[in-house]
Amino acid sequence: MASTRKAVLLVAEAVTLAHYGRIATLSRALPASKYRVIVAADPRFRALDAIPGVDFHPIWSIPSSQFSQALALGRPLYDAPTLMRYVEEDLALIDAIRPDLVVGDFRLSLAISAPVRNVPYASVANAYWSPYADIAYPVPDLPFTRLTGIGLGQALFDLLRPLAFALHARPLNQVRRHFGLQSLGNDLRAVYSWGNYTLYADAPELIPTRPLPANHRHLGPLLWSARAPLPEWWGRLAEDKPVVLLTLGSSGRADLLPMALAALSELPITVIAATAGKTDLGDVPANAFVADYLPLDLAVQRSRVVICNGGSLMTYLAMASGVPVLGICSNMDQMLNMNAVKNTGAGLSLRAALVLPAQLKEAVRSLLDTPTYAAAAGQAGKRFRQVDAGQRFLEFVAEVLG
Repeated sequence: MASTRKAVLLVAEAVTLAHYGRIATLSRALPASKYRVIVAADPRFRALDAIPGVDFHPIWSIPSSQFSQALALGRPLYDAPTLMRYVEEDLALIDAIRPDLVVGDFRLSLAISAPVRNVPYASVANAYWSPYADIAYPVPDLPFTRLTGIGLGQALFDLLRPLAFALHARPLNQVRRHFGLQSLGNDLRAVYSWGNYTLYADAPELIPTRPLPANHRHLGPLLWSARAPLPEWWGRLAEDKPVVLLTLGSSGRADLLPMALAALSELPITVIAATAGKTDLGDVPANAFVADYLPLDLAVQRSRVVICNGGSLMTYLAMASGVPVLGICSNMDQMLNMNAVKNTGAGLSLRAALVLPAQLKEAVRSLLDTPTYAAAAGQAGKRFRQVDAGQRFLEFVAEVLG
């Protein structure tokens, strides 16, 4: 019976926790009775979710610090030699597993290795990276914006964005041509989202798009939480003060945590903070409790406000529980996502490069004291709960594999 099961290979580019968490969520949607499920990822985040019941294959991803530095400097995330290494490892993995379908979350090299082996490939992406997204693109925090300011920096970015997107798309197109594949063009969005199928991990009402082709579809928000134990201080949280969750995740500005904790110590709140193991905070204010990692689903449910880096994984988890969000954003991905959150009325955002303690405190006060933010988050959460992204993914796999 086992030999008749179709093999589905799910690959996460574990430069951030979000890509691993989304693949972990999708892997759980496929019943072992029908599919042979294989997950491949760099094992750096595996301790947070070992995904029991699936066959795990370790692969290499560039260090998260290297990825974050490239984002901060506005450089292409991968050069051609790195992508060549990725493709070679992908091909060895595909040859060993012989999957019937490959699903990848930001493993850009799969846009080469899957077609080379003639295996159908489904790319998981956020809809704001779709070539069909009907949105504006904010200038991220880059070295030149420190000189120009945001206003002039945005004007320059709008002018130069097509060139910048083309430069970022170039390495993947170079490697595609090496393997005899056509270029994906000069639009970075096509590089980030290309697949035989493209699956958007978003609610369609959050990211406006032009009409999508038949091979593009929305799964809905993919909700994931680390399988971390509750810390020993969990039972000592005050019941008479609002709880604010602070976590800047694996791709946020961890260096801002001390400033944020100091600012929040001046408010009548209790802070629960997760450092993602990225910084040693030393002295912690009396109103704060800190752990490396938290079971974020429980932490969100205990909180009145979530402060995060603005990424989709954390913001969707907060909104699913009706909790408003403050995003402290630095890269374009975070800013694009928080623009969508703000458009729902469920949150506020600040630029990481410019945030001051007074701004942070004022934003948290607004989210706590203005009922419309929580109401908007509650409405978004209600819509999220009406969508079963795992079931949609299972139906997609069944449709593709027959």
